[in-house]
Amino acid sequence: MNADSSINAAASKRLILEWIIERWLFLCALLSVFTTLGILYVLFGQSLNFFREVRPIEFLTGTRWAPLLQPRFFGVLPLVGGTLMIVIIAGVVALPIGLSIGIYLSEYASPLQKKIIKPFLEILAGIPTIVYGYFALTFVTPILQHLIPATEIFNALSAGIVVGIMILPMVASLSEDALRSVPSSLRQGGYALGATSWQVSLSIVVPAAISGISSAFILALSRAFGETMAVTIAAGSTPKLTMNPLESIQTMTAFIVQVSKGDTPVGTVEYYTLFAVALVLFAITFSMNIIANHIQRRYREVYDH
Repeated sequence: MNADSSINAAASKRLILEWIIERWLFLCALLSVFTTLGILYVLFGQSLNFFREVRPIEFLTGTRWAPLLQPRFFGVLPLVGGTLMIVIIAGVVALPIGLSIGIYLSEYASPLQKKIIKPFLEILAGIPTIVYGYFALTFVTPILQHLIPATEIFNALSAGIVVGIMILPMVASLSEDALRSVPSSLRQGGYALGATSWQVSLSIVVPAAISGISSAFILALSRAFGETMAVTIAAGSTPKLTMNPLESIQTMTAFIVQVSKGDTPVGTVEYYTLFAVALVLFAITFSMNIIANHIQRRYREVYDH
């Protein structure tokens, strides 16, 4: 009886512990939901104060942005255009190089080579963003000015390059994980048909892992959309709707930093521009996440069938 009682007591304690752990995990998940809802509440609530003063059509289609100076203009397109320019440049730098690194680490690198390469990627990922900003301003920009004399001190090209370097480890790591998850039987089938290692990598492994690779690309670009300090330092603070990456521009995050310094009185329309711009940035990144989920589901269904 004593042994049975001990077993029952231990089983009861285990059930209680599992119940506590389950509820704790549920509360943690619920916390993330409430945090997201809180962010949405703040963004929408404060943005409504802005749109009481400025028409949404003027805000979304205007080509001049000068909310802090007279005469005031509230067209957000220059900020959106500057942000997109940084993201495009960063994508051109990071996506092909990061995917190439991921393919090499997954398909070609020896264990020793992985031990050498991965720590360097981790170092790149751990460098503070403000260091990247000054690296762009003091190292990348002088090189660009030497190669292209028309390059301004603050410019979108150098900022986009360093943002691309920043998101490079994310692209490489997530792409490698996606490639390594491809069953080895697919590779062996390609080799059995006489394909070379390069053909197996590009024609079999990469298409099979396209779902994870696409998610890696979109996640990295979302990171580039939200980058703040590097573009604030390197790209300048000139809200200009331009296609020239050699000129100074201003991104949405850089403007948020400008308003957040405390020089703008709380409760004014200038202050509420902070939340309106943040809402646009949130909408863009949220849309990218939806696109990523759609691509992931679509290609997974094709692969499974």
